[in-house]
Amino acid sequence: MFRRIVIIIVLAGLYTSLFSQVNPQQYYPETDPKVLEKLEEWQDLKFGLLLHWGPYSQWGIVESWSICSEDVGWTQRTQGRYTNYGHYKIDYENLKTTFNPKKFDPEKWAKAAKAAGMKYIVFTTKHHDGFCMFDSKFTDYKITDKNCLFNTNPKSNVTKEIFDAFRQEGLWAGVYFSKPDWHSEYYWWPYFATPDRNVNYDIEAHPERWEKFVQYTHNQIDELMTDYGKVDILWLDGGWVQPYTERELEAFRARKDIKQVNLQSQNIRMDEIVKKAREKQPGLIVVDRAVSGPNQNYLTPENRVPEKMLPYPWESCIILGGGWSYSFNPKFKSSRELIHMLVDIVSKGGNLLLNIGPSPEGTWYDEAYVRLEELGHWMAVNSESIYNSRPIAPYKEGKVNLTKLKDGTVYAIYLGSENEPGPPAKIWLSSIAPAVEAEISMLGVEKTLEWEHVGNGFLVRVPVSVQKNPPCNFAWTIKISGINDNKNE
Repeated sequence: MFRRIVIIIVLAGLYTSLFSQVNPQQYYPETDPKVLEKLEEWQDLKFGLLLHWGPYSQWGIVESWSICSEDVGWTQRTQGRYTNYGHYKIDYENLKTTFNPKKFDPEKWAKAAKAAGMKYIVFTTKHHDGFCMFDSKFTDYKITDKNCLFNTNPKSNVTKEIFDAFRQEGLWAGVYFSKPDWHSEYYWWPYFATPDRNVNYDIEAHPERWEKFVQYTHNQIDELMTDYGKVDILWLDGGWVQPYTERELEAFRARKDIKQVNLQSQNIRMDEIVKKAREKQPGLIVVDRAVSGPNQNYLTPENRVPEKMLPYPWESCIILGGGWSYSFNPKFKSSRELIHMLVDIVSKGGNLLLNIGPSPEGTWYDEAYVRLEELGHWMAVNSESIYNSRPIAPYKEGKVNLTKLKDGTVYAIYLGSENEPGPPAKIWLSSIAPAVEAEISMLGVEKTLEWEHVGNGFLVRVPVSVQKNPPCNFAWTIKISGINDNKNE
């Protein structure tokens, strides 16, 4: 089962990469001063939580994609009456009637996220299947509908409960919202079949129907910007919903490695959405994923870490274990792997958005809490090398990643191998040179460390006592009060 999930994730990532190549990503700098200020603050946060959750968790399947008729790995059906698409779609949408996460405890989630060092959350208020995890007035396909078992629970408006709980712990609130909506008759018109992820009718032939979908989308986003308190990030998914030029469409259709037959320009008037959203939420960061343009305030490489620093704000969204949504018997990333990943991302100038898929009962696997707790233990010692930092060339040398604060303090984070329970006796770097009067220490250790210039770099000696009794596990941070800037220009 796990092998199959891994294959699905790899294929999904490959598809995302191919899709972006049709309309190559270019960063368009923001000009709104309030957004620029907010974006700078976001770059200081470094670490966030992504939650994929909906009725599909009851089957332990990939979110939404099994009702899409594309014949690719992550759309395959294994539950319900899966041998007949029409029957399957009915069974899938009827999951709404049995969804009853009675153990939902957002306060517990929020406390665990805060303890791990996370600073913001992005929650799937609506995925591509159109099911709303908030109390939308524009559809009955929602968790608060009378035909959903959970609707009588006082916490039935889970988006509100999650945002309130996480804000109480000091985290930012981010709205994940899918631009396509496969439940809406204005996107997938029941009159036609649904050959792929795209709108299933000719927009030019039926402009009035498309306009109803545009208004539906605007109305739901307006609800989220109006009724759910302070929102910091609007994180939009479904990048194929965008206006294309005819040249772009021709290039896409010519590809033999992508199985879409109905791609067309799908303009939901993003500029209007953003303008109205920022009237309600000044300084709102907008992430129109995979759509090159001014409404993509930061880029989001999916389930991967770029090989080098990117010259614009970015965030890697990464799965903790299993898939994006809840899956049975997932294999979780180790604490070592997660800490090293966080350090690697931050040293390249990015943020880590770590995904957890809650269960149909509204719980997390115990192992997810263990991973967050271990991350929190490491962050308690080393967080000053992570938060508020920016990259410094060459970002990494051997097993050491580098970060830098605005006051000139530099951190060299040694990533320990599995056979290294503590830091080595000596750490040598050739890429940076401390200033003559610099003090060098290890985070979590009271005494300064002995060091000396060696060639163009320097060597730090770690006392035996620290090697045997390190301040944390998996990675150890050398703090340098100042470096020779002439060497690192």
